[in-house]
Amino acid sequence: MTRERPARPARRRSVRWRFTVLYSSLFLASGAAMLAVVGLVAGGSVEAVSAPGSGGSAPSDAGARIASLEQQLAQARSGQTHQLLLGSAVGLAVMGLLSILLGWYAAGRVLRPLRAMTTATRRISADNLDERLAVEGPHDELRNLGDTIDGLLARLEGAFAAQRRFVADASHELRTPLATMRAAVDVTLAKPGPLPQQTLTLAGRVRTELDQVDRLLEGLLTLARAQHGVPPGTELVRLDALAAAALDQQAGSLAGRGLTATRAAHPGARVHGSRTLLCRLVENLVDNAVRHNEPEGWLNVTVHAGERTIHVTVENGGPVLAQAQAAELVRPFRRLGAERTGGDGSGLGLAIAAAVAEAHGGTLDLHARAEGGLRVTVTLPRADHEEARA
Repeated sequence: MTRERPARPARRRSVRWRFTVLYSSLFLASGAAMLAVVGLVAGGSVEAVSAPGSGGSAPSDAGARIASLEQQLAQARSGQTHQLLLGSAVGLAVMGLLSILLGWYAAGRVLRPLRAMTTATRRISADNLDERLAVEGPHDELRNLGDTIDGLLARLEGAFAAQRRFVADASHELRTPLATMRAAVDVTLAKPGPLPQQTLTLAGRVRTELDQVDRLLEGLLTLARAQHGVPPGTELVRLDALAAAALDQQAGSLAGRGLTATRAAHPGARVHGSRTLLCRLVENLVDNAVRHNEPEGWLNVTVHAGERTIHVTVENGGPVLAQAQAAELVRPFRRLGAERTGGDGSGLGLAIAAAVAEAHGGTLDLHARAEGGLRVTVTLPRADHEEARA
């Protein structure tokens, strides 16, 4: 049984290289055509000159002398023609090589605006849709392309803004009926006299679901606020203090599940941003590590301050996950496996953390541990030393 060879990936030929080949081919074709015309014209002139030398009846000494001179002249002109054709061929070969370099340079000049638009388009994401290419120059095809992309970005910005406003407005408006339903349950439970056990059970279940929906709406509001960017009034925030506070807040859950928590923090880990959002970021990371851990497991919180960035790493044990599955956990309402669907989690914890990190100019990375569990690393720009000292 023969094994089939894997198909080789097709080579990518850039537009610049194709333009270079086109320019060089056109130059060589036009040069070859010019050389052919020169050869035809020169050949015809040689034949016209050499024709009289072969004729003549009853040649005399003078006629023979004239015929000899004409033949020598024709031979000289033929030699000059051959030298001209040879020199033209050599010149065409040299200019053909030079045309490749000139074509490469000319193609680069022509494609330079396209490269600038490509770089600017790659830099624009969902967080900075307000940026535009703003192509300058004459109203040609390149400027029309830039204006078309700017129009597309404007429509995308409006669509994203409308979606975020809808999420925030809907979450805010739903709080009123939730409060009304919670008040109705409280009034029912507060009535004098004994209530049936079935009513008490149903009221407790409804109250639990209302609390779950309330937490979900709060998470949606936080996510929408983080996606709109860092609010005004930022301050200097110590991430090591936030990490310690988040672990203290989870002390009951840690003891109840028998989890061992360790913490290592750098005292100079300070960033500029919203204290409320950064606090929610660290709390969500720690809550995720506690909620999706294994019984009597472990978790570790590390805050490391580098020269320009600060890394907050929350690592925990747990079931083995594939890296592709772990990368999907930053999507809203994304859960994996039955162990990640239990409890009262809303599926927004890591999505909110990622949005808060991006709003502060940072990133969130998820890595599935080979031994099981997850390692979440948030990288944020570090505050300047002078501002931190102030």
